[in-house]
Amino acid sequence: MFTESSFKKEYIKTIGAQFSTYNNEIDGKNIKLLFWDVAGQDEFHFLRPSFFKNSKAAIIVCSLEDNKMGKESIKHIINWHNDVTHYCGNIPIVLFANKVDLVNQDNLDGVKFQKIVQDQNLLGYYITSAKTGQGVKKAFNTIIENLYYRNQELSPEL
Repeated sequence: MFTESSFKKEYIKTIGAQFSTYNNEIDGKNIKLLFWDVAGQDEFHFLRPSFFKNSKAAIIVCSLEDNKMGKESIKHIINWHNDVTHYCGNIPIVLFANKVDLVNQDNLDGVKFQKIVQDQNLLGYYITSAKTGQGVKKAFNTIIENLYYRNQELSPEL
């Protein structure tokens, strides 16, 4: 998990939601962020509105795995985007295309992800691996910095 700078091999799927905090410093100011990892399974869909409420940014994660789960997660990007914008309005959203450690990077279709970014008006997409850490810090820092500069008038505890 990014906020703990660790990856647990025995990771168990999120049930409902998992919470974590992240502290950082930008422009000499201490920033404290609260992250919700919201379950992707349909049976937890009813919980999402309560977790989305008052969110200032969102990260949509899909799997790059070349299997049914990976293909399904890419199809659900639009649904997640629609849910986020319905409940949160126009907030910064970044796409994490995760599990790059499980695929041949030469076969990745960047054009497909760039089209999703353009069509859904996302900040961008990042090829990531929670396991190896590849791209994760850069991706998180992008959304954190965007959120900070977008909301400078708010309290440092966003």
